[in-house]
Amino acid sequence: MILKGAEAARYCAKPDPSRAGLLLFGTDPMRVALKRQEAIAALIGPEGEGEMRLSRMSGGDLRKDGSLLLDAIKAVGFFPGPRVSFVEEATDGLADTIAVALKDWKPGDAMIVVTAGGLVGKSALKTLFEKHPSAVCIGLYDEPPSREEIEDALKKAGLANINREAMNDLTTLARALDPGEFRQTLEKIALYKFGDVSPLTPADVAAMAPATIEAEVEDLIDAVAEARAPAIGPLFRRLAGQGTLPVTICIQALRHFRILHAAACDPQGPGVGIQKARVNFKQKDAMGRQAGQWGVRALESSIAVLLETDLTLRSASRTPGMALMERALIRIAMTRR
Repeated sequence: MILKGAEAARYCAKPDPSRAGLLLFGTDPMRVALKRQEAIAALIGPEGEGEMRLSRMSGGDLRKDGSLLLDAIKAVGFFPGPRVSFVEEATDGLADTIAVALKDWKPGDAMIVVTAGGLVGKSALKTLFEKHPSAVCIGLYDEPPSREEIEDALKKAGLANINREAMNDLTTLARALDPGEFRQTLEKIALYKFGDVSPLTPADVAAMAPATIEAEVEDLIDAVAEARAPAIGPLFRRLAGQGTLPVTICIQALRHFRILHAAACDPQGPGVGIQKARVNFKQKDAMGRQAGQWGVRALESSIAVLLETDLTLRSASRTPGMALMERALIRIAMTRR
């Protein structure tokens, strides 16, 4: 059985212990590791590993001795409770070995949890779990987490009282950071708010967010908003050298230009509109000037360009992402000039 999206997220949070196996695969090792940890913890509980109800083996170990997995799922533990046999870094070469274990699996045996890297559509391992009547196959792709996943992560970090604008900022941050870094940021925010019952605010999120993302990308977006087209190339090269993703730049550019648009639409004027917006106080004067210089129609056109670019970045297009993003921002800057 294949699960995707929110359904896959819900299953990892609460796996069905009556099923024989679970395959988690994806090109991002951190994303796979976090979901695997979540699923195993939900199956065996916090004391499961200490009670020896979790057996681990690598794909290399299983290649050397094909009986390891079958022995592990049939072994009887000293402690009562559900058991898991975990195989990490599996490949298609282990499909036949794992198929034998799945075929011999009986209710009461340890559940088989397998992780793998990126698997192609016709992968033998992927096909095995997809077609098995008692197994689940989940592919974890490089896409932003859903709001449901973010809310679940917030609850686990002990954050229940969230300002709506702060939630919007966290959603943007989740799309900009890799899963491991976002989880660390939530833990840092939870420590920051420990014992504080007041709602989490955008200012709290900004204070705890990794400084490098805000500062570096903001310089680039300011250059675009101020029509400094010649400065865009050097700033892009610096961000690319730091490993910044094009989708990160696109998300923050969209947020910036949407704030400018809302301010430009304010009946009391762009300056007043920016003062109402929840932005860093250091940016308010500059963004007030930018909103007044652009005008509503030009900002709507720029937002349309950014939305189109965002869709292309998330599609199967083979166009280099950074080149596509750089061209879009230069086009926007040249439009205002």
